[in-house]
Amino acid sequence: MMTEISSRATLTGILLAIGGSAMLSVNDVAIKFLSGDYALHQVILIRAGVGMIFLLGLMHFSGTGFRQILTRRGRDHLIRVGFVMVSNVCYFLGLAALPLADAVAIAFVSPLLVTLLSVVVLGEAVGPRRWAAVAVGMLGVVVMLRPGTGVIQPAAILVLISAFCYASSHMMTRRMKDTESAMTLSFYVQCGFILVSTSMGLVVGDGHLAGSSDASLAFLFRTWVWPPMADWPWFLATGLSVAIGGLMVSQAYRTLEAALVAPFEYAAMPLAIFWGVLIFGTWPDLMAALGIALICGAGLYTLWRETVRRKKDVTGDPRGGGL
Repeated sequence: MMTEISSRATLTGILLAIGGSAMLSVNDVAIKFLSGDYALHQVILIRAGVGMIFLLGLMHFSGTGFRQILTRRGRDHLIRVGFVMVSNVCYFLGLAALPLADAVAIAFVSPLLVTLLSVVVLGEAVGPRRWAAVAVGMLGVVVMLRPGTGVIQPAAILVLISAFCYASSHMMTRRMKDTESAMTLSFYVQCGFILVSTSMGLVVGDGHLAGSSDASLAFLFRTWVWPPMADWPWFLATGLSVAIGGLMVSQAYRTLEAALVAPFEYAAMPLAIFWGVLIFGTWPDLMAALGIALICGAGLYTLWRETVRRKKDVTGDPRGGGL
């Protein structure tokens, strides 16, 4: 019975990781769409405001109410929020200058970093098959990225920095899992977004540093403007998607080993191709299709192996371990 409960919890955590990654891919599209007309800190402030309203509403109707935001781990929240802030800012600055699929592909070094850090920082055991699944997923990213001289640029380096900070934030999530709920973790992240973006807006929101020809710098220092009604659905999409997706991914990392969750975040890669086709008219070629197959195959293999391992645990078969 306990093994069945554990298997259901594992499946739930994996589905949360996949669903959360899907929601966060909507955020990527919305940010990419808005990056040509608005300042990054304005987009983040509106996004955080929408997300905070959603979270507070969810807390109000939950069983524990607003007591969830009480915490004795302020220092840990500050460190985690710092990682999330740097990760988001670097990623979106890179996203403004790179094609959507390229930016997402570079960012997907983070699941490999999560697996590495889960061993070094958390002491979690990672078997050869799970390493293999992560490696195959990374190979899929490389196939889709086809790195060359045109890819290694400052924007790409920003995305790599983002990937490291993203992985580090999940290490903090794992450390805090026993005392902090996903709702609490998300609440303090939204507080951080509101504080940092408001401060940035007060300093440079008048546009006195605007005018750079670099897409990333232009996105960072652009003058604040009031959005027309036609753009508000994009702001709502980024706010709701990051609030819901953040909750789902945080819960996945709270309940499962980091190295198990990480490969399933690759689900966002084929979604980036889908959104690129639907919104920006960028069609994938045969190499992109191969990359998608490798990425999805790695995640499905990890899910299958986890199922097999747990079934073997029930029967006591020693061949069931080693995922």
